[in-house]
Amino acid sequence: MFWQQYYLHDWMEKYNIQHEAWGPLAQHRLKEIIENPIVKEIAENYGKTPAQIALRQQVQRGIVVIPKSTHKDRMKQNLDVFDFELTEDEMTRLKQLDENKSMWAEYDDPMIVQYAMSEE
Repeated sequence: MFWQQYYLHDWMEKYNIQHEAWGPLAQHRLKEIIENPIVKEIAENYGKTPAQIALRQQVQRGIVVIPKSTHKDRMKQNLDVFDFELTEDEMTRLKQLDENKSMWAEYDDPMIVQYAMSEE
């Protein structure tokens, strides 16, 4: 929700590369998704959880999502995102949550290369 990578997704589609989200629920920021008023409102309209709305938004964009969970009930919820479709307006509202930056690293920083290449 916070780093939606529309520019990258468009580039990947151009070259027929499948976009895959390894942390589709923003792991450390899950609480922000769950408590976000926009996401909550949309979730209530469909009788879904905010997490399901976040997953549906990505699936609807054609992104493969790989949500992590060790709880059986959450695994079931994660799969229960194929029986509804978000409207264009809802997709636009969710797109506005994009902060256009990674929560893991500043990829524009040359030091990231040094960090990635370190053996520590």
